[in-house]
Amino acid sequence: MWDPTVYRRFGTERSRPFFDLLAHIDAERPRAVADLGCGPGELTLTLTERWPDARVTGVDSSPEMIEKAVAHGGKAWFQLGDVRDWKPGADVDVLITNATLQWVDGHRDLLARWAVELPAGAWLAMQVPGNFDAPSHRALRRVAAEYGVGHVTREAPVDDPTGYADLLMAAGATVDAWETTYLHLLPALEGDHPVLRWMEGTALRPVKAALDENAWESFRADLGRELTAAYPAAHGHVAFPFRRVFVVARTAA
Repeated sequence: MWDPTVYRRFGTERSRPFFDLLAHIDAERPRAVADLGCGPGELTLTLTERWPDARVTGVDSSPEMIEKAVAHGGKAWFQLGDVRDWKPGADVDVLITNATLQWVDGHRDLLARWAVELPAGAWLAMQVPGNFDAPSHRALRRVAAEYGVGHVTREAPVDDPTGYADLLMAAGATVDAWETTYLHLLPALEGDHPVLRWMEGTALRPVKAALDENAWESFRADLGRELTAAYPAAHGHVAFPFRRVFVVARTAA
């Protein structure tokens, strides 16, 4: 279960890659725009400001996220759905998927299919975290294995920019692919380590679901000690480098 409140911690840091991705889409007057994995919807609503004449739709598999998105009101449509089942309509000129496909097994096949199914000259833009070899995730896998739930963690669910570029060029698209490492300076407040709080919104969800309450609290404390050693505080902040992979492709005209 996704918790929109927990996910929206560090909202500024989480939203920055979305806008950096959006800046590379040169669509002027798209007819329809789809945001797959829209989460709680705030970022989807900004698409209605960028393209006020477009029909903007957000899709997410979490009922909690869609409920939160619908509650905002605004011009976007939101619907519950699995991105693996989604197919573009003939007027979808922009498809955006931000920090979603890392959760989807076989997403490379989805990208190749979308590149063929989208209309001619359409834009396909995606961003996924590429930090699975970071100290945070190595510690997560190590501690999860100690608790017998290592099977719910993932070692390398995403490709690098070259791999995605090759995939989409093979489908006939023109591609711009890159990676960026953001340095998030997270406030080191009293209580939980900020990287632990960050991970609770995303990477720790499957672990929490696999443990009972007592085991989860113990796991959380053990991982917190690992993260404190890996990401020490200085000047009241914790430096948290975070690599992300971006791809913007345009289908053949």
